Amino acid sequence: MAEAISLEAGGDLYHDLGSAAVTAGVALALLKFFEELAKRGVFEQCSDTVISYSSGTYAPFLAALAPGINIIRMFLLGTGLMKNEAMVKSMSRTGDYRELLKGPLYYATTITFATSVFWRTSPIAIALVCNLCAGDGIADVVGRRLGTEKLPYNPNKSYAGSIAMALAGFLASVGYMHYFHTFGFIEETWYMALGFLAVSIAATLVESHPISSELDDNLTVPLTSFLVGILLF
Repeated sequence: MAEAISLEAGGDLYHDLGSAAVTAGVALALLKFFEELAKRGVFEQCSDTVISYSSGTYAPFLAALAPGINIIRMFLLGTGLMKNEAMVKSMSRTGDYRELLKGPLYYATTITFATSVFWRTSPIAIALVCNLCAGDGIADVVGRRLGTEKLPYNPNKSYAGSIAMALAGFLASVGYMHYFHTFGFIEETWYMALGFLAVSIAATLVESHPISSELDDNLTVPLTSFLVGILLF
């Protein structure tokens, strides 16, 4: 390996390994923090966490290690092979460990997929992550607090929650577009911004449909974002 990797590439590798270690450490610390809050009943559910990586071909996979490990963790907890009541409580709505095989597992898989496959040079990755994390996350919070006016085709969803989801997903996507453009990873354009708007609206419509309650919106939202993103970007 020493012969195959140049000194510059080797430096990049050490840098990326260090970044991966910091990312994993931050993610683990946040998980422990949320576990403690769940133990004390501060709240019932939560989720998320990126650092500096090189442009090497191995960087996306090192960056995907932290969410990738969470895939294994969700599987072990969801099947009952590993016990951690506080973590289950912090990542599920009902406190049932089997719930982790659905939403939380889809969530971790989406982040891992977006990071390892699309990395930081594709708007599809931005759309996937922002509509799932920011959009869907805000929809739940706003819907619970302000969602008195329900949608005619789904009494479990509200106008307030859906509007908040579309706006949050879109604004987060535009924010990340500008952030990535600042570092030269992608080109910032009006077409891309309009594309993000279309993706956020499509993801919101699917999330508000009753099918998302049956399949889990942590699956339907990123899947919709991916398919519409493939068509637009």
